[in-house]
This record gives sequence, structure tokens and C-alpha cells, in this order.
Amino acid sequence: MSDLVDLVIEAHGGMDRWNQLHEVRSHLIVGGITWAVKQQAGLLDDTNVRIELHEQFASHYPFGMPGLHSSVTADRVAIERDSGEVVAERRDPRAAFAGHVLETPWDELHLAYFAGYAMWTYLTAPFSFASPGFRTEELEPWEEEGRSWRRLKVTFPAHIATHSAEQVFYVGPDRLIRRHDYNAEVVGGGPAAHYSADHREFDGIVVATTRRVHPLAADGSVAPEPLLVSIDLGDVRFQ
Repeated sequence: MSDLVDLVIEAHGGMDRWNQLHEVRSHLIVGGITWAVKQQAGLLDDTNVRIELHEQFASHYPFGMPGLHSSVTADRVAIERDSGEVVAERRDPRAAFAGHVLETPWDELHLAYFAGYAMWTYLTAPFSFASPGFRTEELEPWEEEGRSWRRLKVTFPAHIATHSAEQVFYVGPDRLIRRHDYNAEVVGGGPAAHYSADHREFDGIVVATTRRVHPLAADGSVAPEPLLVSIDLGDVRFQ
């Protein structure tokens, strides 16, 4: 594991504090063109998410309408009533994206899976990097608009659902994650750069509360338009 991982984990609150906690909840305001492209606009514009910290589980609530929530693990996605009744379910959800391109429309289970694993990836980083099966490597530093960022390549284990096996995290002088590059394979739109800002401390853990995702060219340059995804977090609560 790269020495940079230890520095980044400590800057975000430290492993001791992380291990005292088991979940995080947050209110989300979500935007960007991706949802309309996939014909799922509006379902997650104003919602909440619950993430389990030490195993991969995510749930958005309400999901589409009051009384419904999603339930996402690496090998199952479901939409359930708050009473526990299963409305729709899909095993091996990744396989349901086979053959998709950017213009391929999604159903609600596609949306639930993508949104669930994505928020789990974002809200457990960088602490998840210390988990069994994760591999990290520090890359050459990156200069962008007068800023110098250290870069960390993270290889995710096969049992974790995420955008792509290899992802790159950019770390500022304050050792906080400022940018995150990946190819969201299930979307079919190519590489993206996910910028994180407005970091705040909640219950001893530092979280970026403003997130913006833009298209990424092969040379590492970022296109300001279109805005692929925007996520604003509020009322973040760890326990």
C-alpha cells in the first residue's frame, strides 16, 4: 500500500475514527445530463442515501416516490417498499449492462445499481483503500491550473462494484481528495473527471460536499461542458 494512502486517510479523519462508525446518511441534490440521457431524469433529484461503511451496501430513499427505497450490493439490486416488500429485483446486476452504449436507456434497476455503488465508492474513499484486496500505487504528480496534486492509482478488487477496476485520485497539499478519474463502464460514456470541493468535517470524518463530473480526454484534459453529474450533500451524519 502506498505511503500516500496513510496520509490521505489521516487527513480525512483517520482509521481509528472510521472503525468506530458503521454507516453514513446524507441528503442529496443531484443533477447533470446523465440521468436524462438514460431516460431516468428526476428520480434522484432530491433524495437521501444510506451507506454501510465496512461492507458494500447502499440505499437511496425515497427512490422515485415516497415509500420506496433501493437496496444495492455487488450481486443484487432491488427496489423495495419501506414495509420490506420487494417491488423489483435483479441478481448479477452488472450483467444487465452488457452491450450498452451511452444512448442505451436504463430501467429503474439500472439506475439504482449505478447510483448505489457510485455513492458507496465516493463516501467510503479513502478509507476503503486500506481494505483487503485493494491495491494502491503513487503516480507522478499532476499540474493543473497552477495547482500541484499528488496522484494515487487505486485498483479495486473484483468483489467490489464500482465504475472501473482502476481509478486515479488526485490529492491536494492538504492531503484531501480533489479530483477522481474513472471510466463509468456501465454508462458507456468514456472516462470522466470527478471534482470534489467544499470539504467539511462530520462526526470526525471529512467529506467533500460539492461534486461535479466532467468528460475527460485521453490527454487528461477536462471539458467544462457538458456537466455529466452534479451531487451536493447536506445533513451528513455518521454513526
